[in-house]
Amino acid sequence: MVSILLGLMLVLLGFRFSGPRTVPRQFVYPKSWPKPVYDFKRNPLTEEGFELGRNLFYDPILSGDSSISCASCHLSFTGFTHVDHAVSHGIEGRIGRRNTLALVNLAWNTSFHWDGGVLNLDQQAINPISHPDEMGSNLNASLKKLSKSAQYRKMFYKAFRDSIPNTTNLLKGLAQFTVSLVSANSRYDLFMAGDTTAHFTDQEKNGLSIFRENCISCHPEPLFTNYSFANTGLNPDSLNPDSGRFEITRKPEDVFKFRVPSLRNVAVTFPYMHDGRFRKLKDVINHYATKNCQITNSKNQVQRDDVIFDDHQKKDILAFLQTLTDSKFIRENKFQHPIK
Repeated sequence: MVSILLGLMLVLLGFRFSGPRTVPRQFVYPKSWPKPVYDFKRNPLTEEGFELGRNLFYDPILSGDSSISCASCHLSFTGFTHVDHAVSHGIEGRIGRRNTLALVNLAWNTSFHWDGGVLNLDQQAINPISHPDEMGSNLNASLKKLSKSAQYRKMFYKAFRDSIPNTTNLLKGLAQFTVSLVSANSRYDLFMAGDTTAHFTDQEKNGLSIFRENCISCHPEPLFTNYSFANTGLNPDSLNPDSGRFEITRKPEDVFKFRVPSLRNVAVTFPYMHDGRFRKLKDVINHYATKNCQITNSKNQVQRDDVIFDDHQKKDILAFLQTLTDSKFIRENKFQHPIK
């Protein structure tokens, strides 16, 4: 009785029993980088929210038949994409339309997916969860399964003070994990920071110079993307028709335009292009070195000047691109499958 009366008095005085407080998680990135565009005020990072998102990311419970997780198409050791298929594979062996984009430095993204159809990271996960050829589920079905798990009810409570999983907190948890996937520790980064242990060969230095002369308009440093959409001059695949950004905007000038992806960790994130048609990075370089790389569409010509590289220059560019691999990021324990 005394404890009840004491509790009522504290409530009247403005106190609330909310359990242990969450532990804030710091978002760390290089000071020389631009300010992130992600709104951390709407979804403040916490250790509990990050761990919830990490568990959800690796758990196939979110898919229709509990066989496919986010990590099935976004493997950490390949820069958070897949390398075994040209395009994404989902439940029951279903095949998607597009190559899986690497998850990296998402706090700077202004839109998501190859066509930019999603504008907010907090909403991005809805698409793969509900896509019939990917995770083949829906949010209500996923939430029902999560609600039956005592472990997840506990984790949701720790992260958001609500033990009943709901759409908002599910998406926020996943966003807290994926927005934390910052890659900024490649040999390129160390070299640019003046680290004397990060040596660049003459070939790599020459490759950087060629890259800056020819590729920087679409892939500017330090994030190596301008977050736009471009026609890359690929011949359309008649077996997998895809008009790209046009499917979202319905603007004729957006036909065959696709996201300009970041080149960070590009050496390990094959296959390449929106449909995964190139298995090797040298094939991508050869594509851009081809003079007749044009789309025969008068309303949508390739938005770049023809670039011609000789064999030595191609090798130099390839050597430079390999310096963008961030081994620490790929192997970071905090981004791996949680040990239960």
